Amino acid sequence: MDFRKIIKNTEEIYSPLSVECRQEFIAYLKVSTFKQGELVVQEGQFSKKAYLIVKGCSRAYYLKDGKDISDWFTFENQFMAPIFSFFSEKPSPHYVEFVEDSTVLEFSKDIMDKLTSKHHDFERFISKVVTETMLGLCERLYTIQFNKAEERYKHLLSIYPDITSRIPLTHIASYLGITLETLSRIRNPKNRI
Repeated sequence: MDFRKIIKNTEEIYSPLSVECRQEFIAYLKVSTFKQGELVVQEGQFSKKAYLIVKGCSRAYYLKDGKDISDWFTFENQFMAPIFSFFSEKPSPHYVEFVEDSTVLEFSKDIMDKLTSKHHDFERFISKVVTETMLGLCERLYTIQFNKAEERYKHLLSIYPDITSRIPLTHIASYLGITLETLSRIRNPKNRI
C-alpha cells in the first residue's frame, strides 16, 4: 500500500503537510482491515483511535429506545473517529461500525497530539479535518430542521451520489430523520397515492 500517495490525496482535500511531517505521520500509521458489520466502538466505551478510510465506508449511530439512528457516514479519503470520546475523557455515546469490508489507516489521539505539538502544518491539517466534520454536522442539523424529507434526500445525494448502493436504506432513512416508507415513496414517486 502506497501510504505516501494516500496521504498526498488526503492533503489535497484538507491541507498540505511538509515532507518531514508527512514522513513522520506515515511512520505512525497502521493498516487495519474490518469486515462488513464489524463494530469498533460501542456506546459507553472509550476510544482514542481514528481511521482514515482507504477503501470502504463506516457509520456512527445511536440506539434510542431500541431504535438504530444513524448519525454520520464516512467514505474513502475521510476520517472516522468516535468524536466525543476521541476528544474528551468521556465514553462514546455512539456505536461505530464498518458498513462495507474496509481498509483503513489507523492512528491514535496520542500520535495526533504529538504531531500537532511538533508540526504547525499537522495542526492546520487536523484543524481542517475537524472543521469540515463540524460543518457537515451543522449542515445536517440545518437540513433536518428546515428542509422537507425529499429535499433532505436530494441534498444527501448531492454530497454522496452513490450512497444508496453502499449504505442500506434503513440507515439512510434514520440519518434523514424519516421512515423507511417515506424514503421509499421519495425514491419511487410513481408509487405515491
